[in-house]
Amino acid sequence: MKILYSFQGTGNGHVARAQEIIPILKKYASVDTLISGHQSQLRTDFPIDFHHRGVSLLYNKSGGISYKKILLENNFLKALNAIREIQLSHYDLIINDYEPLTAWACRSKNIKMIELSHQASMSFKETPKPLRKNFLGESILRHYAPSQYKIGFHFENYHPQIKKPVIRRKIRNLNPSKKGFYVVYLPSFSDENITKVLSQIPVEWKVFSKYTQIHHQIGNVEIYPIDEIHFLESFENCDGILCNAGFEGPAEALFMDKKLFVIPIHNQYEQECNACALDRMGIPNSKILNLEEIRNWVDSDIHFKVNYPDDIEDIILNEVLTFK
Repeated sequence: MKILYSFQGTGNGHVARAQEIIPILKKYASVDTLISGHQSQLRTDFPIDFHHRGVSLLYNKSGGISYKKILLENNFLKALNAIREIQLSHYDLIINDYEPLTAWACRSKNIKMIELSHQASMSFKETPKPLRKNFLGESILRHYAPSQYKIGFHFENYHPQIKKPVIRRKIRNLNPSKKGFYVVYLPSFSDENITKVLSQIPVEWKVFSKYTQIHHQIGNVEIYPIDEIHFLESFENCDGILCNAGFEGPAEALFMDKKLFVIPIHNQYEQECNACALDRMGIPNSKILNLEEIRNWVDSDIHFKVNYPDDIEDIILNEVLTFK
C-alpha cells in the first residue's frame, strides 16, 4: 500500500501528531509525507518528501489574528498552482491533517481522502462551541481543508468519530513533578505584554518565546528561545501551564496532571471552541492576559483528571487503513 500523509505546518499540534502517526503507518505501508504552512516551532524527526509554503494563519503581538499579515505574507497564487500540480493518482490512501493544498487537490480531482485531525471534530454537532456562533470561523473550519470522511480528536469523546488526544511518546515518557514554577507558551503575545502582567504575580515564570534568540530574565520572569528539549524538561517539572487554547498543548498538560489556564487567540474560532470545551471541564480561561484571573489560578489547585489511552495504532488499523 502507498500512502500520502499530508499535514499542516501552522502551529505545533499537527507536527506533534505526525511524529506519532507516521512511524505507525510505516509499519504497514510505504508512506510519503507532505507539509504546508510556516508557523510551527517543532521540527519533524522524520524526512519530508514534499514541502510547500502553503497558507498560514498569522498573528499580531497582542493575542489576535492579523488579517493584514495573512493577506500580505501568504502567496495565494503559488498555493493555487500547488493545488493543480500535486500528483495524487499513484496513492492508495491519502490521509490529511488539516492540510489545505492536498484537501483541495483531492476535491478538484474527485479523489477520496480521510481527514485525521482535531479540526475534524468541529464538524460534529456534539462538539462544544460558544453560544454565539462565528459564521466566518465556521466557514473557515469547513472550507480551509474540505473533506467528506472525518476522524476527529478532542479532549473528550463527544461523538463515536471523535477520539481522545494523541499524546506523543516524548510526553508519555516524562516523569511529572511539581517544583514551584509555571511554564508559559503564548506565541500570539509579545514578550513585553507577557512580562508586564506576570511580573506582578510573585512566582517563578518560564516563558518560551519565538521572539527571542537568547535566554534572559526580567525580575521573576525568565524568557527562553524555543527549544524542545528544555521546554519538555520545564514542562515535566512545572506546577502549571499558561498557554493559548490550541489543542495538543492543553491536552498534554491535562495528561501530565498540570494546572492549566488558556487564553484563546483573539478571533481564532477554533481556539474559542477549545476554550469552551475546557471551560465545561472546569479549566479556567480568559480572553486577555487578565492579571487577577491568572493570580487566582496560581493561588488555586484546579485539576481535571483525564484518561488518554495510547490507542492511536488501533485507530489506524481499524478505522484508517480500512478506509475505502
